[in-house]
Amino acid sequence: MSGGDMAKPLLGHRSMEGDPSITPAAGRTIGVLGSGDFARSLAIRLVCSGFKVVVGSRNPKRKAGLFPSAAEVTFQAEAVKKTDVIFVAIFREHYSTLCDLADVLAGKILVDVSNNTEINHNKESNAEYLASLFPACTVVKGFNVVSAWTLQSGARDGNKQVLICSNNQEAKRSVAEIAQAMGFTPVDMGCMSSACEIENIPLRLLPAWKIPIFLALGLFLCFFTYNLVRQVIHPYIREQKNKFYKIPVEVVNTTLPCVAYVMLSLVYLPGVLAACSQLYYGTKYRRFPDWLDQWLQHRKQIGLLSFFCAALHAVYSLCLPMRRSHRYQLIETAVKQAVEKKMNIWVEEEVWRMEIYISVGIIALGLLSLLAITSLPSIANSLNWREFSFIQSTLGFIALVISTLHTLTYGWSRAFDENQYKFYLPPTYTLTLLVPCTVILAKVVFNLPCIQQRLRRIRRGWEKGRYVKFVLPSATGEYSSGETSSNV
Repeated sequence: MSGGDMAKPLLGHRSMEGDPSITPAAGRTIGVLGSGDFARSLAIRLVCSGFKVVVGSRNPKRKAGLFPSAAEVTFQAEAVKKTDVIFVAIFREHYSTLCDLADVLAGKILVDVSNNTEINHNKESNAEYLASLFPACTVVKGFNVVSAWTLQSGARDGNKQVLICSNNQEAKRSVAEIAQAMGFTPVDMGCMSSACEIENIPLRLLPAWKIPIFLALGLFLCFFTYNLVRQVIHPYIREQKNKFYKIPVEVVNTTLPCVAYVMLSLVYLPGVLAACSQLYYGTKYRRFPDWLDQWLQHRKQIGLLSFFCAALHAVYSLCLPMRRSHRYQLIETAVKQAVEKKMNIWVEEEVWRMEIYISVGIIALGLLSLLAITSLPSIANSLNWREFSFIQSTLGFIALVISTLHTLTYGWSRAFDENQYKFYLPPTYTLTLLVPCTVILAKVVFNLPCIQQRLRRIRRGWEKGRYVKFVLPSATGEYSSGETSSNV
């Protein structure tokens, strides 16, 4: 693979933890022990970043063709002698094969780039294990969160970080210089005890998404079961009609907007609960309960899942006329109209209801799309705090209100029709209105001047029951101190 534009790292030289003393390290000789995929990608990136690379392999003649021509491929012992910084790109179980090089490795900086196959697979991290095998060396954990593909293509998204930890500050600084010269952003994660946590990062599967996904699945199953009973089971038991064909499309399409609507309201409900807590205790410094704190941290993921369900609902709705069952029902309706000699079945109220329902739904989906797009890091980073807050908070609440109008126009007067209560169960949309209407009502109450002013004072640092010291002059001309409550 040729260097091409890889020779120019897309990231500028940025300091680790804001330390301006870190300078570019290009031109140095760097060693790489190993000949696997990661070792080859690492050698390519180092060469394209201006480093001299020496690769140590047990079979240098056979492996030389896999590396760029600018890299020197030799035996491990020879590679170690030519550099002071060595990337150990081999698996943990092969660390012991380097013990014969212990004398040559003494005093060198070893950069451990390995990962485990399971989280907390071993009692000690790979970096700590490597340090125990070579006590005369300085071990730095780093580059394990960067994939081989990223090394070859460069940090094209402009946000690739290299997490570094070690017990030696100078060794961390040296590796940070190398990372910057390669176009990455080094991040100091502290001492070697952080290595275990760093090694677990690449093994986690969407850690911030687990709770929102389970929440969405739980809501989907609940609403799906509810709609199944109303739309399929009820006509089968009461009227002996087989409507199981509705399950793949119609029942799913009735369930998706319910999940999207409730999930959207759950994005703004924790903010309401947090405001209630602050008003009740009269301070912003009291810690929220853990469940509320976790809820607040997962709002982004919940909102994106809401948009996902809403987008699926739009696609399913567009596909409804394509179904064979819909065509049969359309022909059947036309035949009945011809038999009964009805020339016009136009119902003005239903026409207006559907026109408003579809129009409001499109607007709601458009606002949700805007919220989802601005949640992307590349877009969010281009917005200032006020712009981001306006889109996510103000426009998000408007999206919730419009979604409520969309739901109400769908229901129209059906909530007052006794035929809509199957097995005495209310229509599904009436259940979905509970949480969103609660959020909207709470937002209206919080915008009342008396409550809004108190909440604003609390968020600016005012506390209920806080005592303020004051100083008064005495009759003798001396000053005496006293206290008064901030409520006075």
